[in-house]
Amino acid sequence: MGKWFQIPPGDPYYCVVGSPIAHSKSPDIHLAFGKQFGIALRYQRVDVPANCFANAVTEFVLEGGRGMSITVPLKEEAHVALAKLKPRAALTGAVNMMTVNSDGVTIGDNVDGIGLVRDLTRNHGLSLIGKRILLLGAGGAARGVIPSLLEENPGELNIVNRTLTKAEDLVSRFSSLGSLEAFDYESLPNGPYDIVINATSLSLSGELPPLGATTIGSLTSCYDMMYTIDGRTRFLEWCRDHGAVACYDGLGMLVEQAAKSFSIWHGVEPDTTSVIATLR
Repeated sequence: MGKWFQIPPGDPYYCVVGSPIAHSKSPDIHLAFGKQFGIALRYQRVDVPANCFANAVTEFVLEGGRGMSITVPLKEEAHVALAKLKPRAALTGAVNMMTVNSDGVTIGDNVDGIGLVRDLTRNHGLSLIGKRILLLGAGGAARGVIPSLLEENPGELNIVNRTLTKAEDLVSRFSSLGSLEAFDYESLPNGPYDIVINATSLSLSGELPPLGATTIGSLTSCYDMMYTIDGRTRFLEWCRDHGAVACYDGLGMLVEQAAKSFSIWHGVEPDTTSVIATLR
């Protein structure tokens, strides 16, 4: 018997893997999507720790699994372990969803950026075209969304990170897609910015990035990729206190990227508005 997967016969099996994973809302989201179309499926949380993805995905395929959502700390491991990569995943160096095709071949993709842009534009009515955008952080979360942000043709995309070289690495990786610049917090040009996106994990510990007050103006919209049930994070509270016109957490991004995964797996586009409302 496998260490992570023992899948009995039944409806098509999907899962989300990562560690920790007990908090994940992915099963609720995908099962809600399935009900919209009368699609029967199983979707479970599976705790797979770091350095174990390759073995886990081998078990998953042997047990007949169909698709997998992948979260921290496994996105980079999946990029290396899977047989094939979609261009988005190859470019970002990270995978957040995987499909097993009819021949048992694993195909990785990254739909995080699609989820972010859909949430910003469809759910919150923001246009990114020509806008001055500030992206906080240079880790995997930032890397996963930069291509999608650049596809929206912003006027300016600045990446700020405590360690400047990490931000500069992202500029080198994605410079062929559009114009972007790297800064540390000390050298960051004054705002205000049109849109500020927090791609750091600081909200998990209640910490704040060392931004200056001029970053936020009366027309600035702020977004935190972290999410809470009430939509409030320490970062967003700081933005409100400094006059931001609108503040959004990442719950919509979570649901929108799940919707893209669902459409890849099942060939239909689910309604996300009702699911977001239910999760609140």
